[in-house]
Amino acid sequence: MHLEGFSENLALRDGTRILVRPMQPDDGPALLEFFRSLPVQDRLFLREDVTREDVIDRFVQRLDYDRVLPLLAEYEGRIVGDGTLHRSQRGWAAHVGEIRIVVDPAFQRRGLGTALARQLVRFATGAGLDKLVAQVVDNQVGAKRAFGKLGFYPEAVLKGHVKDLSGAKRDLVVLANDVSQIWETMESMVSDYSPSIGD
Repeated sequence: MHLEGFSENLALRDGTRILVRPMQPDDGPALLEFFRSLPVQDRLFLREDVTREDVIDRFVQRLDYDRVLPLLAEYEGRIVGDGTLHRSQRGWAAHVGEIRIVVDPAFQRRGLGTALARQLVRFATGAGLDKLVAQVVDNQVGAKRAFGKLGFYPEAVLKGHVKDLSGAKRDLVVLANDVSQIWETMESMVSDYSPSIGD
């Protein structure tokens, strides 16, 4: 995926200016600081323990934008949001991508999650993907509602599929829609200022 020179200055709903750019190999320390600053409940259902330095080192040392496109949101030089587009380059799911978004609590409900999602959907369209999925745990009501406003709908529920950091099992909800439908929904939101991911 061609990202050379890509960066974008965006205004949130309250006028706050945010820089969105691809993750770089030297972002490890700042990314670790971002994840460690998140409340426990915001990290409870992330797939890996992102407070571990070796996990973050793996993220930044194995950058492959054609497989995983990580976008970072910066405010005053610190990371306040992380959005990723995951895709398989071959096989029967090569037309499907998955998006994941994590936003600093201080920037939730201000449009940052939606801004990151828009960029990821734009890249998904450019990469020729037909379908996008997002996975949330059953009790992440705000995330489900926010993804729903972006055009995702529940497609499957996997019972007891996720263990949180305390070892409790939870159901995993798979949300999905065609990329074109998600883009249309997001375009209609521009003038409505709907709530963001992390609602």
